Amino acid sequence: MSDDLAAHATSAGTWTETRVGGHPCDVYEPPQRNEHGYVVLYLHGVHLQRLRDYPAFTEHLARRGLPAVAPMTQRSWWTDKICPEFDPRLTAEQHVMKNVLPWIAERWNAQPPRIGLLGTSMGGQGALRFAYKYPNTFPVVAAISPAIDYYLRVREGDETLAAMYPDSEAARQDSAILHIHPLNWPRNQFFCCDPTDYRWWDSADRLRMKLASLGIPFECELATEGGGHGFAYYTKMAEQAVDFLVRSLDKERRRVV
Repeated sequence: MSDDLAAHATSAGTWTETRVGGHPCDVYEPPQRNEHGYVVLYLHGVHLQRLRDYPAFTEHLARRGLPAVAPMTQRSWWTDKICPEFDPRLTAEQHVMKNVLPWIAERWNAQPPRIGLLGTSMGGQGALRFAYKYPNTFPVVAAISPAIDYYLRVREGDETLAAMYPDSEAARQDSAILHIHPLNWPRNQFFCCDPTDYRWWDSADRLRMKLASLGIPFECELATEGGGHGFAYYTKMAEQAVDFLVRSLDKERRRVV
């Protein structure tokens, strides 16, 4: 299903680049894996920056013994729409569900609900979207600086999104907030956004209000400043996000069905 292409070793574990379903993925192996078999699925942002390049995330994954897989899907916004620059026939959502999850099961013998979703920016809204659409598969999600109102970019002439949606309203109807089901939602969700992140903070606050009005439990942090939108802030929130994932995965493991 995959072939290792390149390895990048650190004192806190090893990152390997591989291919899953014909597309590149970064894979992290910690020095010692957590005893419960938890795995993190990371969704990248629109600027395609790789988690492996930011030591704080590797440090916290290592501290918690969390393997991680980070598929690369170009500027797909992690939707179920064809993004030509990613794949002419396969959507990013289908790639995750049909290729990445089976690969995780094969590599680490990990099945939901032992997989925690983590995303930043474009990937943050993607992580929330997956959790809202498939809450039984992804009951644990952490989103840092989620770019929820990405339909604004359609109005601004984003060519990638224009190839995916006929107009901004179609994109808005497909946004994470509109995928929330009032009776079926992820049991553990955390999201955060720097209050000086003027482009995306409002949509995160709107999500907070909607979840509260529906009585859906969540945790959020919308007051801490850390450099606006970008990896300076993501790094500042890395420990809180990773600890939330582990704490929530523990809850899911102990949950009586």
